[in-house]
Amino acid sequence: MTLPRTRMKCLTIVVESLIEQRVVDDLRACGARGWTITPSRGVGPSNRRVSELEGGNSRIDVLADTQICDRIWDVLEREYFPNYAVTAWLSDVEVARPERYAHDNVGSVGDR
Repeated sequence: MTLPRTRMKCLTIVVESLIEQRVVDDLRACGARGWTITPSRGVGPSNRRVSELEGGNSRIDVLADTQICDRIWDVLEREYFPNYAVTAWLSDVEVARPERYAHDNVGSVGDR
């Protein structure tokens, strides 16, 4: 038996480890139900960081619907892109068990 696949979005965000928890708090407030975080290394065009002492980068992958990803993207544009070495990209994906990624109640970003 093959599980049906559902189209969703994968929003990938690469952030300085120093601000990882702040980004995670914003993901939750935007309605994301889960994410995967892995250590990340690389070089970008600006190669600027808030603090080299805090460690490298974190890659955060979020599977969600377009509405949640748009909410998160808006927060990234407003709060992170102008101030930190953050990059993000959005991909179309197909997932099994889409109910795992459906959003619940959405809080207010900035209620930390």
